Amino acid sequence: MKRGSVVCGERICSLKRGSMSSQVRLRLLPSARCLFDQPVQVKVEGLRSRQVVTMRARSMDEKGVVFSSSTTYRADGSGKIDLLRDPSLSGSYVGVEPMGLLWSMKADALHKRFQKSCALNPHVVKFSVHEEDREDRMLAEVTNERLLIGDGVSRVLVKGRNFQGVLFTPPGEGPFPAVLDLCTLMSEKRASLLASRGFMVLTVPVYTDHPENIKQMHLDHFKEAVDFLQQQPKVGSTGVGIMARSKGGDIALSLAAFVSGVKAVVSINGCNAVARVPLYYQNHQIISPLRSDITKIITTESGASIIKYGLGDPLAEENKDSLVPIEQAKGHFLFVASEDDLNWDSKAYMDQMVERLKYHGKENFETLCYPGAGHLLEPPYGTYCPSSFHWILHHVVLWGGEARAHAEAEVHLWSKIQEFFRTHLSCDAAQTKPKL
Repeated sequence: MKRGSVVCGERICSLKRGSMSSQVRLRLLPSARCLFDQPVQVKVEGLRSRQVVTMRARSMDEKGVVFSSSTTYRADGSGKIDLLRDPSLSGSYVGVEPMGLLWSMKADALHKRFQKSCALNPHVVKFSVHEEDREDRMLAEVTNERLLIGDGVSRVLVKGRNFQGVLFTPPGEGPFPAVLDLCTLMSEKRASLLASRGFMVLTVPVYTDHPENIKQMHLDHFKEAVDFLQQQPKVGSTGVGIMARSKGGDIALSLAAFVSGVKAVVSINGCNAVARVPLYYQNHQIISPLRSDITKIITTESGASIIKYGLGDPLAEENKDSLVPIEQAKGHFLFVASEDDLNWDSKAYMDQMVERLKYHGKENFETLCYPGAGHLLEPPYGTYCPSSFHWILHHVVLWGGEARAHAEAEVHLWSKIQEFFRTHLSCDAAQTKPKL
């Protein structure tokens, strides 16, 4: 077979003569090319009966940082390994984890987060099989090209008077449900993948300047983004959805409370109060900030800090003016909380929001709680990040979570987000299916 040829979704790679076995095959099913949020079945064939091998995955982010994982597997009697069936015996994870080689990848250095902000660049992962504990004895290799944007999805840079972002539109005439993705810092992955699932998505960063230079937030700027999205000719939903995590969460809640046309909000590990800087709307301050208390930050031996208790209590009398009046919202909420979030107390904030809505006789909410998950819930099958540099606070922090539980939470949450938006942002036409 010629080098670089593709057969049945399987990419065969050749290195120097004698460096790989001609009998061993490593396959990715159904295809070696897929969307980022799609699982693949990893299979090995042609090994000796009961042979023990090392399986590896390797990828480089846009900053040039290499992330990798390594595990030990034993072939069955016919010399085959199937990650859907077979357990890892040791290494980056143990047990049956079909996508474990992906989520368990990490950098050699501490406190690194995989950086991939532009949707045009696919997430490329090299899977390989080696003789046990012999990295230099590769038996087979395959490249997995994980696309952040589906074929036919358009990507357009948008600059309004007071906002800037990227608009992703699915192929076809629509109509499409519309979603505003509020990312704390500019990132396209979540928006481009959701667009690949049939939504028109505008992603807008909460911070367009260095956080130290921002003394107040203006809800008008984000309302402008909502209005822009509603005016798109292919939008079929009567209102828009908003998804946000962390600091973006309180902006999303505020839009639901003060701006008409917001039909559905997904708040992932967000706060029920406006954090750090005051929020203005129509030239007036509408919500005071919930201040930080640096004396409650805990420094660990690794050099990373636990900042979970660094914000004041939203329910304390002196902080009541920082709470978002979510009872004013006409739309529906999906509150998501990770129980092991070490960025702040997301579970407590979610419980407080639920109690506030119940007190006002509201039933327009759903909740999802994930034990063992950390703060950085993302679309599934990315690398788990336990700690990294916090761009707003200027030091390394622990995000929380346990890798396996966090990865499982991401898979479940991603499907629930799509289900929630389809329910509350219904269009007359059938949803467009993703295309590759």
